[in-house]
Amino acid sequence: QVQLVESGGGLVQPGGSLRLSCAASGKVFSIYAWGWYRQAPGKQRELVATMTGGTTPNYADSVKGRFTISRDNPKNTAYLQMNSLKSEDTAVYYCTANYGKYWGQGTQVTVSS
Repeated sequence: QVQLVESGGGLVQPGGSLRLSCAASGKVFSIYAWGWYRQAPGKQRELVATMTGGTTPNYADSVKGRFTISRDNPKNTAYLQMNSLKSEDTAVYYCTANYGKYWGQGTQVTVSS
């Protein structure tokens, strides 16, 4: 089993930045893919970004050029750097490993002035 814990969410003004972290524990050697999803109130959960092995990351069109997914293997941690935040980025952000096999509990991101 793998446990994922997100952190770094909070309240930020439009145009600001946040960096989310996702710390993994347990059978971390089994992780081959990382992902971030989000769910806004009244909406379905949607893909934000994914990263598999050494391949080019994949991003939702709505975040391309603003968000960056990365990972630190020695720390067993994935990150989501979010820049130029907009009000429509407000959501609960979830970390996932291995294409949804494992999920974190989510962290709230609110973009508001």
